[in-house]
Amino acid sequence: MNSLTGTRALVRLALRLDRVRLTVWVLGLAVMPMATAANYFKLYPTEESLRAVSGVLTNPSLVALSGPLFDVSIGGLTAWKIGVTEFILVGLMSLLTVVRHTRTEEETGRLELIRATVIGRHAPLTAALLVTALANLAIAVLIALGLMATGLPAAGSVALGVATGLVGMLFAAVAGAAAQLTESARAATGIASAVLGGTYLLRAVGDTGPTWLSWLSPTGWALHLRPYAGERWWVAALFVVGAAAFVMVGYALADRRDVGAGLLPERPGPVEASPALRSPFALAWRLHRGLLLGWTVGLALTGAAMGGAAAGIGDLKSPNQQLTDILTRMGGRSGLTDAFLAAIFGITGMVTAAYTVQATLRLRQEESSGRVEALLATRVSRLRWAASHLAFALLGTALLLAVSGIAGGLMYGAQVHDVGGQVGRLLGAALVQLPAAWVLAGFGTALIGLTPRLSSLAWAALILSVLLVELGALFGLNQWIVDLTPFAHVPKLPGSAFTVTPILWLTAIAVALGAAGLAGLRRRDMPVA
Repeated sequence: MNSLTGTRALVRLALRLDRVRLTVWVLGLAVMPMATAANYFKLYPTEESLRAVSGVLTNPSLVALSGPLFDVSIGGLTAWKIGVTEFILVGLMSLLTVVRHTRTEEETGRLELIRATVIGRHAPLTAALLVTALANLAIAVLIALGLMATGLPAAGSVALGVATGLVGMLFAAVAGAAAQLTESARAATGIASAVLGGTYLLRAVGDTGPTWLSWLSPTGWALHLRPYAGERWWVAALFVVGAAAFVMVGYALADRRDVGAGLLPERPGPVEASPALRSPFALAWRLHRGLLLGWTVGLALTGAAMGGAAAGIGDLKSPNQQLTDILTRMGGRSGLTDAFLAAIFGITGMVTAAYTVQATLRLRQEESSGRVEALLATRVSRLRWAASHLAFALLGTALLLAVSGIAGGLMYGAQVHDVGGQVGRLLGAALVQLPAAWVLAGFGTALIGLTPRLSSLAWAALILSVLLVELGALFGLNQWIVDLTPFAHVPKLPGSAFTVTPILWLTAIAVALGAAGLAGLRRRDMPVA
């Protein structure tokens, strides 16, 4: 039997299962560049207005955040504003899709049933990569057509679409290799996501320091394809070579492991459990500690990098209203440096909320895998089991935000010779994001308790929050629409007055949603497939 036998059938199955999920991803990623360009045509109708704003976008702090501005034009400004966001989101979409149709299917046992039929060894991975390739191709084509429809040059529009699609395919290949390494879909997603986050940091450092570092990052490659700024089509070859290498690695690793196993097998435990595992909380710590440690290291590095970059905002010689407007839309109203820091920690809060959702949905993962049945067969109650995992979702989020605030405060404080004062300020700016992240934990808990089959909508809520906060003002959305996300109500610290009312409201909403979810979890049947 050929190793690719059954690939076509698996592609059809994956497209049917993901018909709604992928449609939302494709349309969302395709519309954002077009909407951004259309709004920039309104915001900057003249060459003078473009030159006024472009003069300050070369500041190192803004370059670290969004990359360099290669061309003073509507197209160049669109690529600067939306490019990095598109690349991160399309990478996330691609890695989640590949892991879902490979490692997740193995972990749940469904792939073993499928492979009992006439299915080749490489068919599942190939089908996952093909489905993801189709999604990325659709995104690339729609981005190009949408940008051309706004009046932007065809070459630059195609270049931005191609860059986005190629980033997605590269991280699909990365996820395909990562899925062969571990027995857990969560671990595979974590590995691929860590690579994605690492490329962003590497690009940020390279764009503001040694340029060669940016060429080590696929995100940097996509920017250096230079849409609307004398396109460098040869850069696309880097993505082709990189994706092909990871695909070959994925196939090679798949040949060296058993179905359901990972190349890095789980360590066998002792015959008798340690006394430290006598409680549900201790077991939850064992399950969450690796994830929490990885996020802690990542956010410490991110906080330090962004805190160091913030000092460069003060180097602006002639702050103007256009820059102030940009930073205000990103979060913050008083002082350019404070506005930049408020924007950074607003983004950090939403990034950290990804951990919050991931840790919360561990409840659903334990249930769907069947492991919770054995635990609940003992004297452990449902609420006690759920509380053990939610403690890490809530307290773990607080720890991550605190680490990012302290790291940012130390680095920024060292730059301005005020470590003692800045650590406290930026710690507060980080922790003020906590109630908004807790709302997503409450929402996820409500979904698990009341409608467990829809629990993945917690991710959709997070992605919608990011889009509304980051692009709502640019797209001219009504404020009540932006206010649907909890992060729109967080005080913009540092720089703005702290008000406790929204913090209390967000906390109350999180508690209400969590209570509703726990009540549903206590009453419904378990497990639900």
